Amino acid sequence: MEKRAHFGPAKPIGPYSPAIEVNGFLFVSGQIPLKEDGSLLSGDVGAQAELVLENIKGLLEQAGCSLTQVVKTTIYLSDMQDFSIVNNVYSRYFEEPYPARTTVQVAALPRGAKIEIEVVAFKGR
Repeated sequence: MEKRAHFGPAKPIGPYSPAIEVNGFLFVSGQIPLKEDGSLLSGDVGAQAELVLENIKGLLEQAGCSLTQVVKTTIYLSDMQDFSIVNNVYSRYFEEPYPARTTVQVAALPRGAKIEIEVVAFKGR
């Protein structure tokens, strides 16, 4: 098994790889709305979702991948009432056939973020 780490726009806030490639799959760790300087984007969940997806897009591109290769996403929300706002933003980044997706509400997210998204992409061999 070959593992290769990739680093994204912001330094990780813990002991983990923002993205790691294993056997043709790219696993992108949960991303919160961190700006390039490592600070959290405050504001509405729509703006946070857009920054998270832009950061994920950047991680994918660094790994030679794109959003079209994403096969699974998991969205964590601090408030399920934000689902439709996030869904609207999400629909601008993914197209049919859409990745499989799970969305759950959690009690809290790192740094008080309103959203966190992780993805798995298939790069092939």
